[in-house]
Amino acid sequence: MSTLDPVAVFRTEAAECLEAIEAGLLDLTHQLDNKDLVDAVFRGLHTLKGSGAMFGFEALAAFTHHCETAFDRVRKGEVAATSELVAAVLAAQDHMRALVDQPDADHGDIGHKLLAQLQAAVGGKEAAPAAAPAAVSVPAAVRDAAAKKKNSWRIRFSLPANSMANGTNPLGLLDELRDLGECTVRANTSAIPPLDALAPTELHISWDVTLTSEQDRSAIDDVFIFVLDDMELSVEEISGQAAATAAPVEEKAAPASVAVSAAAVSPTTVPEFRPVEAVPAKREAPAAVSQAKAAENVRVPAERLDELMDRVGELVIAQSRLSQLASASTDIALRSVSEEIERLSGELRDTMMVLRMVPVATLFSRFRRLVHDLARETGKVIELVTEGESTEVDKTVIERLADPLVHLVRNSIDHGLETPADRLASGKTEAGTVTLSARQAGGEVIISIKDDGRGINRERVRAKAESSGLIQPGQPLSDSELLQLIFAPGFSTAAAITNLSGRGVGMDVVKKTVEALRGAIDIVSVPGQGSEVSLRIPLTLAIIDGLLVRVGSGRYVIPLSAVEECLELSLEEDLRSRGRSFISLRDSLVPFLRLRDLFRTGTKPDVHQKVVVISTGTERVGLVVDQIIGDHQTVIKSMSKLHNNVATFSGATILGDGSVALILDVGHLVAAGQQQEAQLRVAG
Repeated sequence: MSTLDPVAVFRTEAAECLEAIEAGLLDLTHQLDNKDLVDAVFRGLHTLKGSGAMFGFEALAAFTHHCETAFDRVRKGEVAATSELVAAVLAAQDHMRALVDQPDADHGDIGHKLLAQLQAAVGGKEAAPAAAPAAVSVPAAVRDAAAKKKNSWRIRFSLPANSMANGTNPLGLLDELRDLGECTVRANTSAIPPLDALAPTELHISWDVTLTSEQDRSAIDDVFIFVLDDMELSVEEISGQAAATAAPVEEKAAPASVAVSAAAVSPTTVPEFRPVEAVPAKREAPAAVSQAKAAENVRVPAERLDELMDRVGELVIAQSRLSQLASASTDIALRSVSEEIERLSGELRDTMMVLRMVPVATLFSRFRRLVHDLARETGKVIELVTEGESTEVDKTVIERLADPLVHLVRNSIDHGLETPADRLASGKTEAGTVTLSARQAGGEVIISIKDDGRGINRERVRAKAESSGLIQPGQPLSDSELLQLIFAPGFSTAAAITNLSGRGVGMDVVKKTVEALRGAIDIVSVPGQGSEVSLRIPLTLAIIDGLLVRVGSGRYVIPLSAVEECLELSLEEDLRSRGRSFISLRDSLVPFLRLRDLFRTGTKPDVHQKVVVISTGTERVGLVVDQIIGDHQTVIKSMSKLHNNVATFSGATILGDGSVALILDVGHLVAAGQQQEAQLRVAG
C-alpha cells in the first residue's frame, strides 16, 4: 500500500495557502482599510512560514518571514496598507511559489530585489535580509516599554499524544510566547510513563508558562490559532504579585516539573501547518472531535479518480452486454438481476460524475491576478466581473480550458479595451470591464469572455485575411465567417508586437483546444461597444447519455442533451423534399441532413425514416436516420490520431455486443446544416 510523501502533501497545501494569500491581497487592493483582510493575509503568511520551516524549506520560511512582519506592522497600525505594499507582496508571492517548487535551485538575487521593494513599500523599516526568522528588535519600542502597561498571564497547555507524529513542534509555540515578552516556562513531566512503556513518538509533557507582555489576550490566541482544536488550553490574567509567585507555587505543587530556559528554544521552530480558519479565542476540544472533523474531507489524487472513472466506464459497457443477453433470454431471474445491475451501475455512474465536477470558480479565480498585473503593465483601469461561479464542469474540462481563457482575456485587454483617455474621449467610463461568466445549457456549459471595449474592426480583419491569403480579395463572407478568421493560425491585427499579444499565436490554439473538447466558439462584436467570445463546452468528457440510431447497417450515437425531438419522415415526404431539405416544425422551417447520403451507405432508405432534431443554442438541424434504437449510456473513447481530421465524429463507444458505434459531433453537423440552408437560399 502506497504512502503519501509528506513533502508532496506540504507542496499541495502550500499551493492552497498561496492561493488564499493571493485572493486576500487582491481583495485588499479594493479595501485597503479592511482589517479582516489584513488579518487573513497575515495568518496565511504565518502559516506558510511555519510549515516551510517544519518541512525543511528554510529559504521559504526566511523569505516569508519578512512579508509576515510587514503585515504584522499593518495589523498593529504602525504602517498603512497601500497598493504598493500589496503589489510588493504579490510579486514576493511568485518567488515563494518558486521556493516551494524548487527549494534548492539558484534563484539569483531575486529575493533581495523583492525584499528591497517590500522595504520601500513599508517605509524602509523592514525587510532587511536575514538568515532566518527571529524576534525583531526595535530599540524605540524597548525605550518606550516602561511607559506602556504590561499584562501578566498564566498559560497552561497540553497537546495530544500524537502531536509530534503529526508534525506539531511544541518548541515553536514556546518560542512565539517568548517573542511576546518576558516569560518563565516550566514543563510538567509527571505524565511520562516508565521507560519500558514509553513510545518515542508520543508526547506526554504539558507546560505552565508565566508571561509578562505589553500584548493583549489576542496575541496569545494567535500563537495557538492553528492547533487550538486539538489541545487543552487555559489562559488566566494574573496580578503583578501573583506573577512573581506563580512559578514557585507551581514548583511546589508539581515537584516533577522541569524549568526550561526560554533562550534554549530554537527560533526557527514553528507551529503545525493547518489551513487558515477563524477560531474562537478559547476552546478545549477532545481529540476525537478534531479527528471527526478532519475526516469530513479527504484529499484524493486526481489520477485515482481517473482510474475509478475508467473502471466505471468498463462496468457500464459490461452492463450493456448483460442487458442485451437478458433481453434475448426467457429467464426471469436473469432479467431481474440485469435490471438491478443496470440501476446500480447508473447510480454509480452518476455518483462518479458528481465527484469529478468542480465549480468554475476554481478557474475564474486565477484571472484576478492576471487582470491585476495586466492593468499595472498596460496602464489601463480594468474591472473584472465574474458571474455563474457555482456552475460545475468536469475537472478535466477545467484543466484544459485554463490556457485558452488566458489567451482570450489577454486579447480582450490588449485589443479590446481602450486606454483611459480614449475611453473618456468616446464618452465611456475610465474603467474598462471584462466579464467572465458561465452558465449551463443542457449538456453544455457556456463560458463567455465579454469586454466593453472598441469591438472588432471588420475592415482590418478582412484586409489582414486578404493579405495573408486566407480569403480571396472581395470574397463574400457572412459576419460570423469573417469574425472566425481571427482564429486562423498566425492571424493578428496588432500594429506592433507586445508582451501581451501581436505574434498571431494563441487564438488558433484556443480554437484547437476547444474543438478537442468537442466544443465550439461563437463571437459577437459591436463596433464601439465591445466583443463577446463564448465557448460552448460539454459538461463531461467521460460518460454521456446518448440516443442510439441506425443509418444503413451502421449504428451511431447522438448526445441526448442535444436532442430536442424526434419526428417521422415517410418515404413520400422524403422524395417530395428532394432539392429543398426542410421540414416544417411549428410554423418554422428547419433544415435537415440525410445521414445516409452524408455517410454514403449505399443502402436504400427505410420506409418509415425518422428525423432527430438537434440543437446548439438557437440553431437547429434535423438528422434523417433509418431507425431510432433507444437511449444508451455512452462511454466515450477517443478517436485515433489517424482520424483527427474527421470532423463529423467526436469519438466512439463500445456497444454491448462488442461492436463500435461512432459518436456524432453535434456542433459540426449543425454548422453543416446551416451552411446547406444558406446555399439553398442563395440558389433559390
